[in-house]
Amino acid sequence: MTALFWGSIIGVVYAYFGYPAVLYLISLFRKPKEVHSDKVTHPRVTLIITAYNEEKRIDRKIQNSLEIDYPRDKLEVLVASDASTDATDEIVNRYAPKGIGLVRAPQRRGKEFAQKCAIEKSTGDIIVFSDVATMIEQDGISKIVSNFADPTIGCVSSEDRFIDEKGNVSGEGAYVRYEMWLRSLETRFNSIVGLSGSFFAARKVVCRDWSTSIPSDFNTLLNSIRLSFRGISDPQSIGIYTNIKDDKKEFDRKVRTITRGISALMANAGLMNPFRYGMFSWQLVSHKLMRWLVPWLLVLALCANVLLAVKRIRYMFILPFHILFYVVGRFGRSHPRGKGMIFSMPFYFIQVNHATAVAWLKYLKGERFTTWLPSNR
Repeated sequence: MTALFWGSIIGVVYAYFGYPAVLYLISLFRKPKEVHSDKVTHPRVTLIITAYNEEKRIDRKIQNSLEIDYPRDKLEVLVASDASTDATDEIVNRYAPKGIGLVRAPQRRGKEFAQKCAIEKSTGDIIVFSDVATMIEQDGISKIVSNFADPTIGCVSSEDRFIDEKGNVSGEGAYVRYEMWLRSLETRFNSIVGLSGSFFAARKVVCRDWSTSIPSDFNTLLNSIRLSFRGISDPQSIGIYTNIKDDKKEFDRKVRTITRGISALMANAGLMNPFRYGMFSWQLVSHKLMRWLVPWLLVLALCANVLLAVKRIRYMFILPFHILFYVVGRFGRSHPRGKGMIFSMPFYFIQVNHATAVAWLKYLKGERFTTWLPSNR
């Protein structure tokens, strides 16, 4: 029982701190890989914006796209409509004279299917993907595309700027900053393990084997690895988006995202073979699989702590602090100072792992979430 308790704790610590610590230590003895190229290149680019019933926000997103500072004769903008039933398509068509194209899926089959339809119509050598809710800075396309001057790079992720309605970074913003820091370590070491689905880019060759059942951001990264490319995160390419207003909807979004991620990992389990994919397989296990196993490790640690507390005084002393962490995580956000990191970080940690546990249950029940509804941000 002692081994179970400490083994579970070590597993949780490794998933969140041990893995990045190892990456950091290795990076001290390795020459950093180039993250961003100053070489001016303007390959032909297709920006694909995926939308489903986005009549309230599509106009703002298109305006944002028209303000992008990139040679107009080399930038193609396509809105991939997942068979929208509102006025989304009509609004997009109004911008046809300004070069905005509409690719409507023949039937609603999910985000990835709509993206596939747009990819087949695209003319760009580099494909950039973005969501309606994500705003791109004027030089965002130029910055993210310039990375492809390095022939070893197959895909590039933006970094997330997660803000609330007032433009302030929230508790989850700190959690997102942790993820961005981890990606920066992975970029220096070898390759990132996941892309920001709201804004990322890839070579068109990477997009040829396009799965409609696996999250496009994860699938793009895995395709890059199979083709002997690597994926990087570019700190100069920023995707700006706001927090979801409804905590319940944000929780449901996490469940959908993680369920699809688990499904993708299980469908591509061969990439965890170190004899074929080397260090990337270790990264994939550490960043994805270990992270998604954390909720079960937390349950094992708590159960073991309770049983050990009955017989050993040191575990009786540990147990109240163990329980206090969950109490703070569950109720601390409602405290007058609940927006502070000491309260908000436990809340988001527990929320993420609760969502992960629910996602595992849904995955085991066969749920895959191929379609989606736009989040109210």
